[in-house]
Amino acid sequence: MSLVETKIDDGIALVTLNNPPLNVMTVATARSLDTLLDELAVDSQVRVVVLTGAGDRAFCAGSDIKEFAAFTGPEGRALERKMIAETAMTAKLDKFPKPTVCALNGNAFGGGLELAACCDLLVAAENVRLAMPEVKLGVFPGSGGPIRVTRRIGEGRAKEMILLGEPIDANTALAWGLVNRVVASGKAIEAAMELATKLVELPSNALRICKESIDLAFDYSEAEAMERSLRLTEEAFAHPEIDEGIRAFFAKEKPNFRR
Repeated sequence: MSLVETKIDDGIALVTLNNPPLNVMTVATARSLDTLLDELAVDSQVRVVVLTGAGDRAFCAGSDIKEFAAFTGPEGRALERKMIAETAMTAKLDKFPKPTVCALNGNAFGGGLELAACCDLLVAAENVRLAMPEVKLGVFPGSGGPIRVTRRIGEGRAKEMILLGEPIDANTALAWGLVNRVVASGKAIEAAMELATKLVELPSNALRICKESIDLAFDYSEAEAMERSLRLTEEAFAHPEIDEGIRAFFAKEKPNFRR
């Protein structure tokens, strides 16, 4: 059984964490995801990635705590044996050059929420709960959660989630800006695929540039961000996608960016 399953259809790669019922993040799962992201990034058949978990109990309940004992103490080498590789994998997902949609069909706890927060758009079923409870184990969200979740919801709400470690429900997550859509239980994957279908029809180079330009607001000073934004503008105007966009605009047709 593969820990991560992939199905590619009509430009959409559906990636499923396949370790039910909790789809916990093991060292092996992180390694599989890392390799898969490299493959999907260069696969010309793939224009959008949808990430979800098997079953409906959990998208991902976080790291496999059964592995923790092997990493504790000075000799555990937690960074070398787990965290450096896992953090690199989440960074790869965060900077993925194609749009990513996360379907939270079940709870997203700990590393599961850190993984989800790397995606561009999050769709949550109404029964889902989200949490970063690592403090209750004497650790903290070490795979980018305090950074990426804080960017989405702000300092005060992030501190509430991380310091208390208590879960919030899907509607609270929506109100806070942590997720983009809340749908009926059992409908998260369907709704995420609908978003992916819309994204597939949009210009892939322009979508990549949109993602990069949004990150500029967080990663650079305003002046540096504007300078880099101009370079991205130059890149967009030099790409053939703009020719199709202009042609379709004047022809009053729907542009075909998939040719």
